[in-house]
Amino acid sequence: MKRYISELIGTMVLVLFGCGSAAIAGSVLGTFGIAMAFGLSIVAMAYVIGDISGCHVNPAVSIGMWIDGRLETKDLLVYIVFQLIGAIIGIALLVMIINSAPSLGGYAATGLGQNGFGSASSVGLDVVGAILVEIILTFVFVFTVLGVTKKAENAAVAGIVIGLTLAFVHILGIPLTGTSVNPARSLAPALFLGGQALEQVWVFILAPVVGAIIAGVLFKGLTSEDA
Repeated sequence: MKRYISELIGTMVLVLFGCGSAAIAGSVLGTFGIAMAFGLSIVAMAYVIGDISGCHVNPAVSIGMWIDGRLETKDLLVYIVFQLIGAIIGIALLVMIINSAPSLGGYAATGLGQNGFGSASSVGLDVVGAILVEIILTFVFVFTVLGVTKKAENAAVAGIVIGLTLAFVHILGIPLTGTSVNPARSLAPALFLGGQALEQVWVFILAPVVGAIIAGVLFKGLTSEDA
C-alpha cells in the first residue's frame, strides 16, 4: 500500500504543478517554462518516492516496466488505478485554486493544461499527427526511463535524467498536442472540462500506451541475454 499511495502522491504533484503551470501561468512561462514545470515535478518526486514505488507516476511508464518484467501484473493494475486517482485529485486541487482567483475567469477558461488536436492544437495538428507525435514522444520517454533505471548504479542521477527527458519531450510536444505521454495526466483535465477535451482524450490514452508498448518490447529485446 505504501507503493500505491506513493504513486498517488507523485501523480498528484506532477499534474498539479505541470498542468497548473500551463493553466495559470502558461502565457508568462511559455513552452520552455511549462516543460520545466513538468520535468522538475518528476525530479522532485523521483528523489522522494523513487525508492518506495519507483516513481512511475504514469501508466505508460508502468506498462513499460511490466513488459520488461520489473512490475507484476497485479501491481500494474493497482498502480494505474492509484495514478488515475492521484491525477484527478491534482486537477481537483487546481480547480479549487483557479476558482479562488476570479481574475482567471474560472477553471474552464484556463483549459487546465488539457491535450488536444485540430482546433485544440496550437498549430492545428490533425488527429493522425497527434497520434504519431504522442507515440514517438512516449516511446522516447519510456525508453529512457527503462534504460536509466536498469542499473542500480544510476540511481543517483536517474531522477535528473528522467525529469530532463520529460522536459525536452514537452518542448517539442506542447505546441503540437500539449504533450501527454501520460494517460492519467490527460484524462483528469478532460473529465473536468468535458466537451472537446473529453471527446479527444482517447488519442492521449491510446497513443501513449502504444508508445510504451513499443518502448518496452524494444528495450527488452535489446537488453535480453539472447539478443
